[in-house]
Amino acid sequence: MKTIKEILKDHIDYRKQLTKLAGADLKKAYSGSVLGWGWAILRPAILIFVFWFAFSFGLRKGGDVEGYPFFLWLIAGMIPWFYMRDMITGGAGSIRRYKYLVTKIKFPISTIPTFVSMATLVTHVGLVVVMIAIFIGFGYMPTIYYLQLPFYMLLMFLFFTAWGLFAGLLSAVSRDFLNLIKSLTQALFWLSGILYDASKIDYEWIRTVLLFNPVTIVVNGYRNVFINHVWFWEDWHQLVNFAIVYGVMLLLAAWAYRKLKKDIPDVL
Repeated sequence: MKTIKEILKDHIDYRKQLTKLAGADLKKAYSGSVLGWGWAILRPAILIFVFWFAFSFGLRKGGDVEGYPFFLWLIAGMIPWFYMRDMITGGAGSIRRYKYLVTKIKFPISTIPTFVSMATLVTHVGLVVVMIAIFIGFGYMPTIYYLQLPFYMLLMFLFFTAWGLFAGLLSAVSRDFLNLIKSLTQALFWLSGILYDASKIDYEWIRTVLLFNPVTIVVNGYRNVFINHVWFWEDWHQLVNFAIVYGVMLLLAAWAYRKLKKDIPDVL
C-alpha cells in the first residue's frame, strides 16, 4: 500500500509534465513522415481491410452478427486491440525508450508508462471517432449505449498503464523479457476473442480462462456498446473478472517498482 501511495503521489506532483510529455510522445511517433498523424489511421485501416477481406471472401463467409455486418463486428473488437497491442509492447519498452528521463533528469520512473499510455489513448480516441463514422456510413446511428465508451476506455487505460509499469521495469533490467513480450503479442491476438466470440467456446475451462483475459473483457465491452447493446452492469461477471486481474496487475506493478526502482538508473 505504501508503494502504491508513492506512485500516486508522483502522478499528482507531475501531472502537468505528464500531459506535456504525452503530447511530445505523439509528435515524436509521427514526426518525419509526410502523412504524419495520418499513419495512426492508415496502418490500422490496412490491417482491418486485410482481415475483412480474408474472413469475408477467403477463410469463411462473414455472416451478420446480431443483425450487424461481420465487418462492423470485426472492427468493434479490432479498434480497442490496437491500443492494447501498442501498450503491451510500447508499455513494456517505455522505460528503456525514455531512459534519459531516468538517468539525466531523475524523472519519476512510475510516471513514464502513464504518459506513453495517455499518448496512445489519444490515438485510440481518434480511431473510435473513425469507427463511429463507419457505423453511421453503414446506416447504424449512435445509440444510448455509446455512453459506456468512456467507462470501457477507462478500464482499458487503467489496466494497461499498470501493465506498462510492471513490464517496463522488468524490460529495463532484461532485454530478453522485452523480446519475449514482443514475440507473444501476436499469439495473444489470436487467443483473445478478437476474431471470434470467446463466450461461445464449447469447452468450459477454455471459455473461463479467456473470460479472465483483460483483452477479451475489453473487446467484449466494446462489442456490447456497438453490437450487442448491453449495459456494463448487465455483464457484471466480466467486471468481477476484470477487478480481479486488475488487482493482481496493480500488486505486481507495485512489487516490481519497490524491488527495481533503485537499480533502474544503474542498469540503463
